[in-house]
Amino acid sequence: MRYIKSILALAFVAVSFSLVSCDKEPKPGKDTPISGDASTVKLSPERTAVLRNPLNGWTLYIGRSWDETFWQKQGYDAINVPSEGITVKASDYASTAYLRTTWAKMEPTEGNYVWRDPSSTFSKLLKSCKDRKMRFALRIVVDGRDQGLNTPQYVFDAGCKSYDDPNYLGKGRISPYPDDPVFQEKYSKFIKALAQDLDDADVLDFIDAFGLGKWGECHTFIYYDVKNKKQVFDWITSLYSESFKHVALLINYHRMIGTDNTSGWSDTVPSDTEGLLDSAVEKGYSLRHDAFGMTGYYKSWEKGYVVKWQNRRPVVMEGGWITSGTHRYWIDPSGDYREGHPEDVRLGEYKACAEAKVNMMDLRTGEMSWFTDAWDLTKKFIQEGGYRLYPDLVSVPKNVKLGAKASISHRWVNLGWGYCPNNIPQWNYKYKPAFALLDKDENVAALFVDKAAEPSEWLKDKPKQYSFSAVVSDVPAGEYTWAVGIVDTSKDGNPLGLEIATKSNVKTAKGWTKLAQVNVTK
Repeated sequence: MRYIKSILALAFVAVSFSLVSCDKEPKPGKDTPISGDASTVKLSPERTAVLRNPLNGWTLYIGRSWDETFWQKQGYDAINVPSEGITVKASDYASTAYLRTTWAKMEPTEGNYVWRDPSSTFSKLLKSCKDRKMRFALRIVVDGRDQGLNTPQYVFDAGCKSYDDPNYLGKGRISPYPDDPVFQEKYSKFIKALAQDLDDADVLDFIDAFGLGKWGECHTFIYYDVKNKKQVFDWITSLYSESFKHVALLINYHRMIGTDNTSGWSDTVPSDTEGLLDSAVEKGYSLRHDAFGMTGYYKSWEKGYVVKWQNRRPVVMEGGWITSGTHRYWIDPSGDYREGHPEDVRLGEYKACAEAKVNMMDLRTGEMSWFTDAWDLTKKFIQEGGYRLYPDLVSVPKNVKLGAKASISHRWVNLGWGYCPNNIPQWNYKYKPAFALLDKDENVAALFVDKAAEPSEWLKDKPKQYSFSAVVSDVPAGEYTWAVGIVDTSKDGNPLGLEIATKSNVKTAKGWTKLAQVNVTK
Protein backbone atom coordinates (compact mmCIF):
# COMPACT_ATOMS: atom_id res chain seq x y z
CA MET A 1 0.00 0.00 0.00
CA ARG A 2 1.21 3.43 -0.81
CA TYR A 3 1.19 5.98 1.98
CA ILE A 4 1.26 9.69 1.27
CA LYS A 5 3.84 11.19 3.63
CA SER A 6 3.72 14.78 2.41
CA ILE A 7 1.25 17.20 0.87
CA LEU A 8 1.71 20.40 -1.07
CA ALA A 9 1.53 23.56 1.03
CA LEU A 10 -1.42 25.88 0.53
CA ALA A 11 -0.74 29.02 -1.48
CA PHE A 12 -3.26 30.82 0.68
CA VAL A 13 -3.17 31.11 4.49
CA ALA A 14 -3.96 27.66 5.89
CA VAL A 15 -6.15 26.81 8.80
CA SER A 16 -5.93 23.49 10.57
CA PHE A 17 -8.98 21.26 10.79
CA SER A 18 -9.46 19.07 13.84
CA LEU A 19 -9.68 15.38 12.96
CA VAL A 20 -12.17 13.81 15.32
CA SER A 21 -14.37 10.77 15.69
CA CYS A 22 -17.33 10.74 13.30
CA ASP A 23 -19.76 8.29 14.88
CA LYS A 24 -22.47 10.87 14.13
CA GLU A 25 -21.32 14.04 12.41
CA PRO A 26 -17.60 14.80 12.19
CA LYS A 27 -16.90 18.20 13.67
CA PRO A 28 -16.06 20.43 10.71
CA GLY A 29 -13.51 22.57 12.50
CA LYS A 30 -13.50 26.35 12.07
CA ASP A 31 -16.22 27.78 9.87
CA THR A 32 -14.06 30.61 8.57
CA PRO A 33 -12.56 30.29 5.09
CA ILE A 34 -8.88 29.61 4.46
CA SER A 35 -8.45 33.28 3.55
CA GLY A 36 -10.56 36.20 2.58
CA ASP A 37 -10.54 34.94 -1.00
CA ALA A 38 -11.61 31.35 -0.33
CA SER A 39 -14.96 29.63 0.18
CA THR A 40 -15.13 27.01 2.89
CA VAL A 41 -17.99 24.58 2.26
CA LYS A 42 -19.40 22.23 4.87
CA LEU A 43 -21.22 19.27 3.34
CA SER A 44 -23.79 17.10 5.12
CA PRO A 45 -23.74 13.38 4.40
CA GLU A 46 -26.47 11.38 2.69
CA ARG A 47 -26.85 8.39 5.01
CA THR A 48 -29.72 6.31 3.65
CA ALA A 49 -29.58 6.25 -0.14
CA VAL A 50 -28.19 3.16 -1.86
CA LEU A 51 -24.82 3.99 -3.45
CA ARG A 52 -24.22 1.57 -6.31
CA ASN A 53 -20.46 1.37 -5.97
CA PRO A 54 -18.27 -1.62 -6.90
CA LEU A 55 -17.34 -4.19 -4.24
CA ASN A 56 -19.83 -2.60 -1.89
CA GLY A 57 -23.37 -3.12 -0.63
CA TRP A 58 -25.89 -5.90 -1.11
CA THR A 59 -25.52 -8.88 -3.46
CA LEU A 60 -28.57 -10.61 -4.90
CA TYR A 61 -28.21 -14.31 -5.69
CA ILE A 62 -29.50 -15.77 -8.96
CA GLY A 63 -30.51 -19.42 -9.29
CA ARG A 64 -28.50 -21.36 -11.85
CA SER A 65 -31.62 -22.52 -13.70
CA TRP A 66 -33.25 -19.10 -13.91
CA ASP A 67 -33.68 -17.02 -17.04
CA GLU A 68 -34.01 -13.27 -17.49
CA THR A 69 -37.65 -13.32 -16.36
CA PHE A 70 -36.74 -14.36 -12.82
CA TRP A 71 -37.24 -10.82 -11.50
CA GLN A 72 -40.98 -11.20 -11.90
CA LYS A 73 -41.27 -14.98 -11.50
CA GLN A 74 -39.38 -15.05 -8.21
CA GLY A 75 -41.20 -12.01 -6.89
CA TYR A 76 -38.06 -9.87 -6.79
CA ASP A 77 -39.88 -6.93 -8.34
CA ALA A 78 -42.58 -6.86 -5.67
CA ILE A 79 -41.28 -7.81 -2.23
CA ASN A 80 -43.56 -7.08 0.69
CA VAL A 81 -41.99 -5.32 3.67
CA PRO A 82 -44.52 -5.94 6.49
CA SER A 83 -42.83 -3.66 9.02
CA GLU A 84 -43.43 -0.61 6.83
CA GLY A 85 -46.37 -1.75 4.71
CA ILE A 86 -44.50 -1.13 1.46
CA THR A 87 -43.50 -3.09 -1.63
CA VAL A 88 -39.95 -2.83 -2.96
CA LYS A 89 -37.75 -4.16 -5.75
CA ALA A 90 -34.72 -6.21 -4.74
CA SER A 91 -32.69 -4.57 -7.51
CA ASP A 92 -33.22 -1.17 -5.89
CA TYR A 93 -31.18 -2.38 -2.91
CA ALA A 94 -28.68 -4.83 -4.40
CA SER A 95 -25.98 -3.42 -6.65
CA THR A 96 -24.57 -6.80 -7.76
CA ALA A 97 -26.26 -9.96 -9.05
CA TYR A 98 -24.37 -13.16 -8.22
CA LEU A 99 -24.66 -16.33 -10.29
CA ARG A 100 -23.23 -19.62 -9.06
CA THR A 101 -23.14 -21.74 -12.18
CA THR A 102 -21.19 -24.65 -13.64
CA TRP A 103 -18.48 -25.10 -16.22
CA ALA A 104 -20.79 -27.44 -18.16
CA LYS A 105 -23.40 -24.68 -18.50
CA MET A 106 -20.84 -22.06 -19.51
CA GLU A 107 -19.17 -24.31 -22.11
CA PRO A 108 -21.49 -27.23 -22.95
CA THR A 109 -19.22 -28.37 -25.79
CA GLU A 110 -15.59 -27.48 -26.40
CA GLY A 111 -15.20 -23.88 -27.53
CA ASN A 112 -18.96 -23.23 -27.32
CA TYR A 113 -18.93 -20.32 -24.86
CA VAL A 114 -22.45 -19.26 -23.90
CA TRP A 115 -21.49 -15.65 -23.16
CA ARG A 116 -20.64 -15.20 -26.85
CA ASP A 117 -24.18 -16.17 -27.83
CA PRO A 118 -26.57 -13.23 -27.27
CA SER A 119 -29.53 -15.60 -27.37
CA SER A 120 -28.23 -17.77 -24.49
CA THR A 121 -29.82 -17.72 -21.06
CA PHE A 122 -26.57 -16.45 -19.57
CA SER A 123 -26.37 -13.50 -21.96
CA LYS A 124 -29.99 -12.59 -21.31
CA LEU A 125 -29.43 -12.79 -17.55
CA LEU A 126 -26.41 -10.54 -17.89
CA LYS A 127 -28.34 -8.01 -19.95
CA SER A 128 -31.24 -7.97 -17.47
CA CYS A 129 -28.80 -7.00 -14.73
CA LYS A 130 -27.17 -4.29 -16.85
CA ASP A 131 -30.61 -2.87 -17.59
CA ARG A 132 -31.12 -2.51 -13.84
CA LYS A 133 -27.73 -0.82 -13.42
CA MET A 134 -26.35 -3.84 -11.61
CA ARG A 135 -22.99 -5.51 -11.99
CA PHE A 136 -22.64 -9.27 -12.31
CA ALA A 137 -20.61 -11.73 -10.25
CA LEU A 138 -19.71 -15.38 -10.84
CA ARG A 139 -18.67 -18.65 -9.31
CA ILE A 140 -18.04 -21.55 -11.67
CA VAL A 141 -18.30 -25.00 -10.08
CA VAL A 142 -16.67 -28.13 -11.55
CA ASP A 143 -17.25 -30.73 -8.80
CA GLY A 144 -20.36 -32.80 -9.46
CA ARG A 145 -21.01 -34.27 -6.02
CA ASP A 146 -24.56 -33.65 -4.77
CA GLN A 147 -25.40 -31.91 -8.04
CA GLY A 148 -24.66 -33.64 -11.32
CA LEU A 149 -22.33 -33.26 -14.27
CA ASN A 150 -20.78 -29.85 -13.57
CA THR A 151 -17.76 -30.40 -15.82
CA PRO A 152 -18.41 -30.72 -19.58
CA GLN A 153 -18.49 -34.28 -20.89
CA TYR A 154 -15.89 -33.44 -23.54
CA VAL A 155 -13.27 -33.10 -20.78
CA PHE A 156 -13.76 -36.72 -19.70
CA ASP A 157 -13.92 -37.87 -23.29
CA ALA A 158 -10.47 -36.30 -23.77
CA GLY A 159 -9.05 -38.60 -21.09
CA CYS A 160 -9.49 -36.67 -17.84
CA LYS A 161 -9.49 -39.04 -14.85
CA SER A 162 -12.59 -38.81 -12.71
CA TYR A 163 -14.32 -40.14 -9.60
CA ASP A 164 -17.96 -40.85 -8.86
CA ASP A 165 -20.02 -39.39 -6.02
CA PRO A 166 -19.80 -42.13 -3.36
CA ASN A 167 -23.37 -41.39 -2.25
CA TYR A 168 -24.81 -41.57 -5.78
CA LEU A 169 -22.78 -44.26 -7.52
CA GLY A 170 -23.72 -44.71 -11.15
CA LYS A 171 -25.94 -41.61 -11.20
CA GLY A 172 -23.65 -39.59 -13.47
CA ARG A 173 -22.34 -37.27 -10.77
CA ILE A 174 -18.74 -37.63 -11.78
CA SER A 175 -16.05 -35.08 -11.06
CA PRO A 176 -12.56 -34.49 -12.43
CA TYR A 177 -9.52 -34.92 -10.28
CA PRO A 178 -8.20 -31.35 -9.93
CA ASP A 179 -4.61 -32.56 -10.33
CA ASP A 180 -5.33 -34.30 -13.63
CA PRO A 181 -3.30 -32.70 -16.49
CA VAL A 182 -6.14 -33.00 -19.02
CA PHE A 183 -8.50 -31.22 -16.63
CA GLN A 184 -6.01 -28.44 -16.00
CA GLU A 185 -5.33 -27.99 -19.72
CA LYS A 186 -9.02 -27.75 -20.68
CA TYR A 187 -9.98 -25.61 -17.69
CA SER A 188 -7.12 -23.18 -18.35
CA LYS A 189 -8.30 -22.71 -21.92
CA PHE A 190 -11.84 -22.03 -20.67
CA ILE A 191 -10.83 -19.47 -18.03
CA LYS A 192 -8.56 -17.61 -20.45
CA ALA A 193 -11.45 -17.33 -22.92
CA LEU A 194 -13.75 -16.10 -20.17
CA ALA A 195 -11.25 -13.43 -19.15
CA GLN A 196 -10.65 -12.39 -22.75
CA ASP A 197 -14.30 -11.36 -23.04
CA LEU A 198 -15.42 -10.52 -19.50
CA ASP A 199 -12.41 -9.00 -17.74
CA ASP A 200 -14.32 -5.74 -17.36
CA ALA A 201 -14.99 -4.27 -13.90
CA ASP A 202 -18.01 -2.39 -15.26
CA VAL A 203 -19.59 -5.75 -16.09
CA LEU A 204 -18.22 -8.17 -13.47
CA ASP A 205 -17.95 -6.91 -9.91
CA PHE A 206 -16.01 -9.99 -8.81
CA ILE A 207 -15.42 -13.63 -9.59
CA ASP A 208 -14.91 -16.45 -7.09
CA ALA A 209 -11.56 -17.35 -8.59
CA PHE A 210 -11.11 -20.89 -7.32
CA GLY A 211 -14.33 -22.87 -7.73
CA LEU A 212 -12.83 -26.25 -6.83
CA GLY A 213 -13.93 -28.61 -4.08
CA LYS A 214 -17.45 -29.39 -3.01
CA TRP A 215 -19.89 -26.67 -4.09
CA GLY A 216 -16.87 -24.70 -5.25
CA GLU A 217 -16.13 -23.74 -1.65
CA CYS A 218 -12.49 -24.88 -1.66
CA HIS A 219 -12.92 -27.79 0.76
CA THR A 220 -13.61 -31.56 0.75
CA PHE A 221 -11.23 -32.19 -2.13
CA ILE A 222 -10.56 -35.56 -3.71
CA TYR A 223 -7.17 -35.67 -5.44
CA TYR A 224 -5.72 -38.34 -7.66
CA ASP A 225 -2.64 -37.89 -5.47
CA VAL A 226 -3.09 -35.72 -2.37
CA LYS A 227 0.60 -34.76 -2.60
CA ASN A 228 -0.45 -32.48 -5.46
CA LYS A 229 -2.45 -30.17 -3.18
CA LYS A 230 -0.02 -27.25 -3.39
CA GLN A 231 0.47 -27.67 -7.13
CA VAL A 232 -3.28 -27.46 -7.69
CA PHE A 233 -3.59 -24.40 -5.47
CA ASP A 234 -0.71 -22.60 -7.16
CA TRP A 235 -1.94 -23.54 -10.62
CA ILE A 236 -5.49 -22.27 -10.24
CA THR A 237 -4.65 -19.07 -8.33
CA SER A 238 -2.00 -18.21 -10.92
CA LEU A 239 -4.42 -19.01 -13.76
CA TYR A 240 -7.04 -16.57 -12.51
CA SER A 241 -4.66 -13.83 -11.39
CA GLU A 242 -2.78 -13.90 -14.70
CA SER A 243 -5.99 -13.99 -16.76
CA PHE A 244 -8.13 -11.40 -14.96
CA LYS A 245 -6.38 -8.04 -14.65
CA HIS A 246 -9.39 -5.77 -13.97
CA VAL A 247 -12.04 -7.85 -12.17
CA ALA A 248 -11.64 -8.51 -8.44
CA LEU A 249 -10.75 -12.12 -7.53
CA LEU A 250 -12.12 -13.77 -4.38
CA ILE A 251 -11.09 -16.82 -2.39
CA ASN A 252 -12.76 -18.48 0.58
CA TYR A 253 -10.77 -18.00 3.77
CA HIS A 254 -11.32 -21.06 5.94
CA ARG A 255 -9.12 -23.54 7.76
CA MET A 256 -9.84 -26.41 5.35
CA ILE A 257 -8.69 -24.60 2.20
CA GLY A 258 -7.86 -27.18 -0.48
CA THR A 259 -7.95 -29.98 2.10
CA ASP A 260 -9.07 -33.57 1.52
CA ASN A 261 -11.44 -33.45 4.49
CA THR A 262 -14.04 -35.88 3.15
CA SER A 263 -14.24 -37.47 6.59
CA GLY A 264 -15.53 -34.27 8.17
CA TRP A 265 -14.82 -30.70 9.20
CA SER A 266 -12.03 -30.45 11.75
CA ASP A 267 -11.04 -27.74 14.21
CA THR A 268 -7.44 -28.74 13.64
CA VAL A 269 -5.95 -26.28 11.18
CA PRO A 270 -3.65 -27.87 8.57
CA SER A 271 -0.16 -26.42 8.82
CA ASP A 272 -0.18 -25.16 5.22
CA THR A 273 -3.56 -23.34 5.31
CA GLU A 274 -2.40 -19.86 6.18
CA GLY A 275 0.53 -19.98 3.80
CA LEU A 276 -1.66 -21.06 0.90
CA LEU A 277 -4.21 -18.32 1.55
CA ASP A 278 -1.49 -15.71 1.97
CA SER A 279 0.02 -16.72 -1.35
CA ALA A 280 -3.35 -16.13 -3.06
CA VAL A 281 -3.80 -12.73 -1.42
CA GLU A 282 -0.30 -11.75 -2.47
CA LYS A 283 -1.31 -12.60 -6.06
CA GLY A 284 -4.14 -10.08 -5.76
CA TYR A 285 -7.00 -12.10 -4.28
CA SER A 286 -9.59 -10.60 -1.95
CA LEU A 287 -11.54 -12.52 0.69
CA ARG A 288 -14.95 -14.12 1.06
CA HIS A 289 -16.50 -16.65 3.40
CA ASP A 290 -19.59 -18.77 2.77
CA ALA A 291 -20.70 -19.53 6.33
CA PHE A 292 -21.29 -16.25 8.12
CA GLY A 293 -23.69 -16.89 10.98
CA MET A 294 -22.79 -20.59 11.07
CA THR A 295 -20.80 -20.56 14.27
CA GLY A 296 -19.72 -24.18 13.90
CA TYR A 297 -17.80 -23.25 10.74
CA TYR A 298 -17.01 -19.56 11.04
CA LYS A 299 -14.85 -19.78 14.15
CA SER A 300 -11.85 -18.27 15.87
CA TRP A 301 -9.34 -19.16 13.13
CA GLU A 302 -11.44 -17.52 10.41
CA LYS A 303 -12.08 -14.47 12.60
CA GLY A 304 -8.37 -14.11 13.26
CA TYR A 305 -7.39 -14.53 9.63
CA VAL A 306 -9.70 -11.80 8.36
CA VAL A 307 -8.34 -9.36 10.95
CA LYS A 308 -4.90 -9.91 9.47
CA TRP A 309 -6.04 -8.45 6.13
CA GLN A 310 -8.56 -5.84 7.29
CA ASN A 311 -8.24 -2.54 5.43
CA ARG A 312 -5.90 -4.23 2.96
CA ARG A 313 -8.34 -6.58 1.23
CA PRO A 314 -12.14 -6.28 1.02
CA VAL A 315 -14.35 -9.01 2.48
CA VAL A 316 -17.49 -10.43 0.84
CA MET A 317 -19.86 -12.51 2.93
CA GLU A 318 -22.35 -15.27 2.32
CA GLY A 319 -24.78 -16.28 5.03
CA GLY A 320 -24.48 -19.97 5.85
CA TRP A 321 -28.01 -20.71 7.03
CA ILE A 322 -30.93 -20.71 4.60
CA THR A 323 -34.01 -19.94 6.69
CA SER A 324 -36.69 -20.62 4.07
CA GLY A 325 -37.12 -24.29 4.94
CA THR A 326 -34.01 -26.18 3.79
CA HIS A 327 -31.81 -25.71 6.90
CA ARG A 328 -32.38 -26.46 10.59
CA TYR A 329 -30.71 -23.23 11.63
CA TRP A 330 -31.89 -23.55 15.26
CA ILE A 331 -29.28 -26.30 15.82
CA ASP A 332 -26.45 -23.77 15.45
CA PRO A 333 -23.89 -24.27 18.28
CA SER A 334 -24.34 -20.67 19.41
CA GLY A 335 -27.84 -21.42 20.72
CA ASP A 336 -28.88 -17.96 19.55
CA TYR A 337 -31.33 -18.98 16.83
CA ARG A 338 -34.88 -19.94 17.80
CA GLU A 339 -36.88 -22.24 15.57
CA GLY A 340 -39.32 -20.18 13.53
CA HIS A 341 -37.36 -16.98 14.05
CA PRO A 342 -35.26 -16.26 10.94
CA GLU A 343 -34.66 -12.76 12.30
CA ASP A 344 -32.32 -14.35 14.86
CA VAL A 345 -30.16 -15.70 12.06
CA ARG A 346 -30.11 -12.38 10.26
CA LEU A 347 -28.97 -10.64 13.45
CA GLY A 348 -26.25 -13.24 14.01
CA GLU A 349 -24.98 -12.74 10.47
CA TYR A 350 -25.07 -8.97 10.82
CA LYS A 351 -23.01 -9.03 14.02
CA ALA A 352 -20.42 -11.30 12.41
CA CYS A 353 -20.28 -8.98 9.39
CA ALA A 354 -19.71 -5.93 11.58
CA GLU A 355 -16.88 -7.75 13.35
CA ALA A 356 -15.26 -8.75 10.05
CA LYS A 357 -15.93 -5.30 8.50
CA VAL A 358 -17.37 -6.80 5.35
CA ASN A 359 -17.94 -4.71 2.23
CA MET A 360 -20.73 -6.86 0.83
CA MET A 361 -23.60 -8.89 2.30
CA ASP A 362 -25.90 -11.28 0.45
CA LEU A 363 -29.66 -11.55 -0.01
CA ARG A 364 -29.36 -15.20 -1.12
CA THR A 365 -31.43 -17.13 -3.65
CA GLY A 366 -35.13 -16.99 -2.88
CA GLU A 367 -34.54 -15.64 0.63
CA MET A 368 -36.90 -12.79 1.43
CA SER A 369 -36.28 -12.64 5.19
CA TRP A 370 -33.94 -9.66 4.97
CA PHE A 371 -36.99 -7.78 3.71
CA THR A 372 -39.74 -9.56 5.63
CA ASP A 373 -38.04 -10.25 8.98
CA ALA A 374 -34.97 -8.00 9.21
CA TRP A 375 -35.78 -4.85 7.29
CA ASP A 376 -34.16 -2.60 9.89
CA LEU A 377 -30.90 -4.52 9.49
CA THR A 378 -31.16 -4.31 5.70
CA LYS A 379 -31.34 -0.53 5.90
CA LYS A 380 -28.72 -0.42 8.64
CA PHE A 381 -26.13 -2.17 6.47
CA ILE A 382 -26.72 0.38 3.71
CA GLN A 383 -25.93 3.10 6.23
CA GLU A 384 -23.13 1.45 8.21
CA GLY A 385 -21.58 -1.35 6.16
CA GLY A 386 -19.02 -1.32 3.40
CA TYR A 387 -17.61 2.07 2.42
CA ARG A 388 -19.58 5.32 2.30
CA LEU A 389 -17.38 8.26 1.34
CA TYR A 390 -17.94 12.00 1.29
CA PRO A 391 -15.97 15.24 1.74
CA ASP A 392 -17.23 16.97 4.88
CA LEU A 393 -15.17 20.14 4.48
CA VAL A 394 -13.73 21.73 1.34
CA SER A 395 -12.03 25.09 0.77
CA VAL A 396 -11.75 26.47 -2.77
CA PRO A 397 -10.75 29.92 -4.08
CA LYS A 398 -13.39 32.47 -4.99
CA ASN A 399 -11.23 34.08 -7.66
CA VAL A 400 -8.63 32.53 -9.96
CA LYS A 401 -6.44 34.05 -12.64
CA LEU A 402 -5.74 32.08 -15.78
CA GLY A 403 -2.30 30.54 -15.54
CA ALA A 404 -2.23 30.92 -11.76
CA LYS A 405 -2.44 28.21 -9.12
CA ALA A 406 -5.73 27.38 -7.43
CA SER A 407 -5.18 26.01 -3.94
CA ILE A 408 -7.71 23.52 -2.60
CA SER A 409 -8.07 21.88 0.80
CA HIS A 410 -10.39 18.89 1.24
CA ARG A 411 -11.18 16.43 4.02
CA TRP A 412 -12.80 13.02 3.47
CA VAL A 413 -14.87 10.84 5.77
CA ASN A 414 -15.83 7.17 5.52
CA LEU A 415 -19.14 6.52 7.29
CA GLY A 416 -18.91 2.75 6.76
CA TRP A 417 -17.02 0.09 8.67
CA GLY A 418 -15.53 -1.32 5.42
CA TYR A 419 -13.04 0.37 3.16
CA CYS A 420 -12.72 1.43 -0.45
CA PRO A 421 -10.40 -1.24 -1.93
CA ASN A 422 -8.66 1.14 -4.30
CA ASN A 423 -5.38 -0.62 -3.46
CA ILE A 424 -6.23 -4.05 -4.89
CA PRO A 425 -4.13 -4.84 -7.99
CA GLN A 426 -7.16 -5.00 -10.27
CA TRP A 427 -8.09 -1.40 -9.40
CA ASN A 428 -4.50 -0.17 -9.15
CA TYR A 429 -5.39 3.07 -7.32
CA LYS A 430 -7.58 4.23 -10.19
CA TYR A 431 -10.15 6.13 -8.09
CA LYS A 432 -9.11 9.63 -7.06
CA PRO A 433 -10.91 12.72 -5.74
CA ALA A 434 -11.17 15.47 -8.32
CA PHE A 435 -12.39 19.05 -8.56
CA ALA A 436 -14.15 20.42 -11.60
CA LEU A 437 -15.04 23.82 -12.94
CA LEU A 438 -18.62 23.52 -14.16
CA ASP A 439 -20.00 25.91 -16.75
CA LYS A 440 -23.50 27.37 -16.66
CA ASP A 441 -24.90 24.13 -18.15
CA GLU A 442 -23.12 22.08 -15.45
CA ASN A 443 -20.71 20.57 -17.94
CA VAL A 444 -17.07 20.08 -16.93
CA ALA A 445 -14.94 22.90 -18.33
CA ALA A 446 -11.77 21.97 -16.43
CA LEU A 447 -10.79 19.07 -14.21
CA PHE A 448 -8.14 18.81 -11.49
CA VAL A 449 -7.30 15.41 -9.95
CA ASP A 450 -5.58 15.14 -6.58
CA LYS A 451 -3.44 12.09 -7.29
CA ALA A 452 -1.91 12.20 -3.82
CA ALA A 453 -5.23 11.59 -2.06
CA GLU A 454 -5.89 7.88 -1.50
CA PRO A 455 -9.45 6.54 -0.86
CA SER A 456 -8.26 3.17 0.48
CA GLU A 457 -6.87 5.08 3.48
CA TRP A 458 -10.21 6.66 4.38
CA LEU A 459 -11.33 4.57 7.36
CA LYS A 460 -14.23 4.98 9.74
CA ASP A 461 -13.56 7.51 12.51
CA LYS A 462 -10.33 8.59 10.80
CA PRO A 463 -10.99 11.53 8.45
CA LYS A 464 -8.17 12.36 6.05
CA GLN A 465 -7.25 15.90 4.98
CA TYR A 466 -5.37 16.93 1.84
CA SER A 467 -4.20 20.11 0.15
CA PHE A 468 -3.04 20.55 -3.42
CA SER A 469 -2.57 23.22 -6.07
CA ALA A 470 -3.70 23.19 -9.69
CA VAL A 471 -3.09 25.60 -12.54
CA VAL A 472 -6.27 26.91 -14.16
CA SER A 473 -5.86 27.32 -17.91
CA ASP A 474 -7.51 26.57 -21.25
CA VAL A 475 -10.92 27.86 -20.17
CA PRO A 476 -12.59 31.15 -21.11
CA ALA A 477 -12.69 33.81 -18.41
CA GLY A 478 -16.01 33.95 -16.62
CA GLU A 479 -18.15 32.55 -13.82
CA TYR A 480 -17.96 28.85 -12.94
CA THR A 481 -19.01 26.51 -10.16
CA TRP A 482 -16.53 24.42 -8.21
CA ALA A 483 -17.62 20.78 -7.88
CA VAL A 484 -16.13 17.65 -6.34
CA GLY A 485 -16.34 13.94 -7.12
CA ILE A 486 -14.32 10.74 -7.31
CA VAL A 487 -13.14 9.96 -10.83
CA ASP A 488 -11.87 6.82 -12.55
CA THR A 489 -8.40 7.74 -13.81
CA SER A 490 -8.12 4.52 -15.81
CA LYS A 491 -10.62 5.83 -18.36
CA ASP A 492 -10.21 8.53 -20.96
CA GLY A 493 -11.42 11.88 -19.70
CA ASN A 494 -11.40 10.76 -16.05
CA PRO A 495 -15.19 10.30 -15.71
CA LEU A 496 -16.86 10.00 -12.33
CA GLY A 497 -16.18 6.55 -10.95
CA LEU A 498 -17.68 6.30 -7.46
CA GLU A 499 -20.85 7.74 -5.99
CA ILE A 500 -20.18 9.88 -2.93
CA ALA A 501 -22.52 10.24 0.02
CA THR A 502 -23.60 13.86 -0.43
CA LYS A 503 -27.15 15.16 -0.53
CA SER A 504 -29.01 14.99 -3.84
CA ASN A 505 -29.88 18.71 -3.73
CA VAL A 506 -26.20 19.62 -4.24
CA LYS A 507 -25.54 17.08 -6.99
CA THR A 508 -25.73 17.64 -10.72
CA ALA A 509 -27.55 15.24 -13.01
CA LYS A 510 -24.19 13.60 -13.80
CA GLY A 511 -23.24 13.16 -10.15
CA TRP A 512 -20.88 16.08 -9.40
CA THR A 513 -21.34 17.69 -5.99
CA LYS A 514 -21.50 21.48 -6.33
CA LEU A 515 -19.45 23.55 -3.89
CA ALA A 516 -19.18 27.30 -4.59
CA GLN A 517 -18.95 29.93 -7.29
CA VAL A 518 -15.59 31.01 -8.71
CA ASN A 519 -14.63 33.88 -10.98
CA VAL A 520 -11.91 33.10 -13.53
CA THR A 521 -10.14 36.19 -14.88
CA LYS A 522 -7.36 36.86 -17.34
